[in-house]
Amino acid sequence: MDASLRLTLRAALAAACTTALLLAAGPLGTAAAAPPPIPSPAKAGSGTQVEIPGPENGTAAGSGHVRVPAAGQAKKAPQLSEAERAADGEVGKLVDNGPTADRLDIVVIGDGYTAAEQDRFHADARAKWAEITAVEPYSTYRNLFNVWTVDAVSHDSGVSGDPTPATVRDTALGSYFWCEDIERLLCIDQPKVDAYVAKAPAADLVLVLSNSTKYGGAGYNEPSAALGYEGISTASAGNAKSGQVAIHETGHSLGKLADEYFYPNTPGYEKYDGPEPVDSNTSTLPADRMAAERAKWYRWLGAESPDGGKVGAYEGGGYYVTGLYRPTDSSIMRVLGKPFNLPGTEAMIAGFYQHAKAAAPLTPTGRTLRLRNTAKVSVPRLAGADGRQLDVRWYLDGRELKRFAGRTEVGVAELWLFDLRTHKLSVTAEDRTPSVRDPKIARTLKSTVDWSVRL
Repeated sequence: MDASLRLTLRAALAAACTTALLLAAGPLGTAAAAPPPIPSPAKAGSGTQVEIPGPENGTAAGSGHVRVPAAGQAKKAPQLSEAERAADGEVGKLVDNGPTADRLDIVVIGDGYTAAEQDRFHADARAKWAEITAVEPYSTYRNLFNVWTVDAVSHDSGVSGDPTPATVRDTALGSYFWCEDIERLLCIDQPKVDAYVAKAPAADLVLVLSNSTKYGGAGYNEPSAALGYEGISTASAGNAKSGQVAIHETGHSLGKLADEYFYPNTPGYEKYDGPEPVDSNTSTLPADRMAAERAKWYRWLGAESPDGGKVGAYEGGGYYVTGLYRPTDSSIMRVLGKPFNLPGTEAMIAGFYQHAKAAAPLTPTGRTLRLRNTAKVSVPRLAGADGRQLDVRWYLDGRELKRFAGRTEVGVAELWLFDLRTHKLSVTAEDRTPSVRDPKIARTLKSTVDWSVRL
């Protein structure tokens, strides 16, 4: 992209962001007086695509996307003292629910925290995780997660762009507001972030907390081929609404959900006329055709959704006013502070189980177990209000041992083996949640562990 075009795009985005008011959370089709900013037409390859959060004084979850430099403002690494370097990069366990291979691992890194402020970073990380797990389905499935902290020691306290664009601070991750001239867009130096992520045992999702109370955030929702994480969410540690932005961004990175907001009175976004989207929560089909074709979220049509109202096909979504439908009027994929809708909850649970397992062996499976041995398995406990737990069943050579149902360990001596043959002992843990209706997703919510056993 040449310099003049880039300046033009920046000016258009800045102007749009200055005048944008949010979509109202009210009846279908209602909107504020001015349209939100237009998603950036910047071409692929011109940087990293990030989602812009909606303005602080409204409810819209986002304001489209823009491409930003991967290295942010490309400043040199902070000049740390010997004592500061000693504290830099230390890894801590905020939440430990089991082996990294069997859990969804979130890595939280702070920026703008000095060596003396690392305890505050840990407190901010705990508070933000509590905010996330107050939202379903995170509440029910909190024990599927490990949460790691990585201490990034900054020379200066706070981050650039707070309170004004002229404010410059020397920080570990180069966080800065006014990214691409958008005040609330909180960008980072992604290579520096990756250097800290690499210190953690595993990373499926990354959260960067900036030492600021200023509203802002960003969604870096492109997966990392090198480190394996699904995306990076940035948020201001001291701003409660920024946490909602982070939750919305995980809808993209973990749930693979599309944005459900749209742009009234904006040229180019009046009507969608493309093919059926791959995203599970937008469709070209109205409710009657969706039901007839048994497509997208047809299994949920008519059900009462936690974000209010019934699941249907509400026109407007994926940035377009017409031509695309969303499942409900005001889920968190459109409105901050709202819960995920029913199809969104299903997609999030599917995303959780892409990284976490319903059953993980505590007794090694690579050797034959004998009479003195016990087969043990780790099964995460669910924390939902209904008290429902995973269904655990044991089998010997394919025959269910009903007396062991619900147990997480079985001794070989309890199997009553009467011959010298080698047998197969299996345990399955299955999540039979009513929040999943798609059989393809339901099949991913089951894990099996096998051992060879004999007298």
